[in-house]
Amino acid sequence: MSKEISYTIEEVAQLLKVSKLTVYDLIKKGELPVFRVGRQMRMDAQDLDDYIKNQKSTKMNTFTLPAVDSHKNRPIESHNIVISGQDMVLDLLGKQIEKYSNFKTLRSFTGSLNSLISLYNGQCDIVSLHMFDGDTGEYNLPYVKRILTGYPYILINLVSRKAGLYVQKGNPLNITSWTDLNQPHVHIINREKGSGARILLDEQLRIRQISSRTINGYEQEETNHLSVASAVSMGKADVGIGIEKAAKMVEVDFIPLITERYDLVLLKTPENETLIRIVKEILSSPAFQSEINSFGDYDSSQTGSIMYETF
Repeated sequence: MSKEISYTIEEVAQLLKVSKLTVYDLIKKGELPVFRVGRQMRMDAQDLDDYIKNQKSTKMNTFTLPAVDSHKNRPIESHNIVISGQDMVLDLLGKQIEKYSNFKTLRSFTGSLNSLISLYNGQCDIVSLHMFDGDTGEYNLPYVKRILTGYPYILINLVSRKAGLYVQKGNPLNITSWTDLNQPHVHIINREKGSGARILLDEQLRIRQISSRTINGYEQEETNHLSVASAVSMGKADVGIGIEKAAKMVEVDFIPLITERYDLVLLKTPENETLIRIVKEILSSPAFQSEINSFGDYDSSQTGSIMYETF
């Protein structure tokens, strides 16, 4: 019998970045289906993925608040903005944006490449990226330059973090490098096309001239770091690709192989001038960086630094 991935209520809360009380409320409303194992409630990974997909927003709307700007004697406009990406730091950023502006933030849990394409198509406003380019050894900018051709934009660092391999406790197969994945007895679990982790794996295989066809489990996909780590923890796969934080959440061993730069990109348009200023101020503030550091497993030494900007 195949092993299906499921989560505890605490793991669901961590993945959605909400409190357990919020999860229980969603269960009570019938929005999150669960099942019981003894006295413990659990949720299928596929059901959680379906819930997240149903919550995704792909359009930016505007509406007017019933407040009045006393200086200009006109209604204050509040805009919904979409932040795309999966890391919990993006939720912290969204809360800070709402605190210091009239913007209301919506979240899209889409992978890096697909998020960048959505930005190009005008479907989101702030995109998070962690895409490794094997030819230059650089993160993000080579992809941004190719996809946002003709658009003015700014690339700002959010955090840096360790990426690598999830392995089962004790690392029984002694996996230590990318080339170890190209063994007949090693079975991996992959991320979906367009995700930063998938791009990282594909680039590492390409520069080592390893065909993906020789990697067992290459076509088997999950849609987030926690699902990949959980699959390894449950024995569904021997190894997966992801970030350090998720390994600690589900208690698998982690083999760090690269420090990835996790950046934000925004289009430089007249409509975005205020949003860009607010984001830069938040990222550069000691309070925001201190809160990032309190999460652990993040490097904020470049947070707020402009990595590239068109003029």
